Amino acid sequence: MLTTLVTRLSELQDAACAAIAAADALKALEALDAQYLGRKGALAQCMGAMKGLSAADKPALGKVANDAKAVVTAALETRRATLLDAADAQSLAQDAVDVTLPGRARAQGGAHPLAQTLREMLDIFQRLGFAIEEGPEVEDEWHNFDALNIPASHPARDVQDTFFINAAPAADARAGRFILRTHTSPVQARVMQQTTPPLRFVAPGRVYRNERIDASHYTIFHQVEGLYVDRAVSFAQLKGTLLDFAHAYYGPQVKLRFRPGYFPFTEPSAEVDITCSVCSGRGCSVCKQTGWVEILGAGMVHPNVFRAVGYDPDAVTGFAFGMGVERIAMLKYGIDDIRLFYENDLRFLSQFA
Repeated sequence: MLTTLVTRLSELQDAACAAIAAADALKALEALDAQYLGRKGALAQCMGAMKGLSAADKPALGKVANDAKAVVTAALETRRATLLDAADAQSLAQDAVDVTLPGRARAQGGAHPLAQTLREMLDIFQRLGFAIEEGPEVEDEWHNFDALNIPASHPARDVQDTFFINAAPAADARAGRFILRTHTSPVQARVMQQTTPPLRFVAPGRVYRNERIDASHYTIFHQVEGLYVDRAVSFAQLKGTLLDFAHAYYGPQVKLRFRPGYFPFTEPSAEVDITCSVCSGRGCSVCKQTGWVEILGAGMVHPNVFRAVGYDPDAVTGFAFGMGVERIAMLKYGIDDIRLFYENDLRFLSQFA
């Protein structure tokens, strides 16, 4: 019986090693482990027959069984290591990155065209000696209208042009109703109330008008207002300042034209044109074949404005000007619709990145 059991163990060892060598997956290998080395496996069943042997034969069979178990265990570990290495190699091959390939370019953002334009404008005015001042977008009627010589009967104070905001009665009684400012000129009044001449600054900011939106009008837009107050400030200085700005922004070939105009807070007043940047003054659809495009309004500060803020109009003079940032950008870049600035279309914005 001992000889039969020894032969059986040898056959199981050979069969197990052959099956282990042929296993092509870790799952199959684990099944073979349970089949041959498990508590109810083939080797365990063969060892169960040991109880029928004599006391002298049991040690001999035990040694053969232990040797067979050691051989099968070693075969399992070797094959397991081989399969794990193969799996790792396959995973690395699948996840490999070809470092010789060009990288994927990332989309880069950039400043909004209005932000770029405003930055360039302010940089020019700072080089011309102007400081930068800011004020609230929610304004009262006194600073937005009365202090700027805009009477209560003026059409700009009509609800069709101005956004009014509900406010406490005490605030209404003190300085009029609250509104969304219609221009940045209230900053001029606020700064003059708090500053003794001379003063020279520009006031950039967002303003609001109750207008129908179309290609050239929007309910929100941006302005840059300028003010210079001192003794004996002249209209010639105003012209020189605006000419320097136009040459710095549009180029030295640009010409300026001053036409008589009317603004309640300046007298005399002028509307200022530049030679069309699209056709260089030859005439096109942008300038309506005139060769000129209006870019801003300007003039000498009205004496009533000085009186409203506590200045003596006989002691000081000054000039003021105001321009729309959107219009400046549209003329420079040939943009024909103001709505493009506010639609967040990446096809448009990416051209300025």
